[in-house]
Amino acid sequence: VQLQAFGGGLVQAGGSLRLSCAASEGTFRSYDGGWFRQGPGKEREFVAAVRWNSGTTYYADSVKGRFTISRDNAKKTVYLEMNSLKPEDTAVYYCAARRTGILSTIRNVAAYTNWGQGTLVTVSS
Repeated sequence: VQLQAFGGGLVQAGGSLRLSCAASEGTFRSYDGGWFRQGPGKEREFVAAVRWNSGTTYYADSVKGRFTISRDNAKKTVYLEMNSLKPEDTAVYYCAARRTGILSTIRNVAAYTNWGQGTLVTVSS
């Protein structure tokens, strides 16, 4: 599965952005989708994930209530709607996919085998 992320940009604090992650080759069937981010000088961290079959969603505590992950299997696309953005949300955002697997690892960077190229989100104060 080849992934490509879109939608990053510059936004003021309190604003919104929607990221998209499209699978350009292969099938999205049986793949969990995830979003991760890496801020300046920080390690890559989990943001949100969605199971391929149930559509159940999972979020990092830092974004819960502000971000919404969703997927459209027919379009082979995963979305991340980001509202009430804060300067600390500034990061390169990566979409990722993995063959659906053990639920306990759905937040783990190492559990994902396919990655998009990243898209920069900058939130100004």
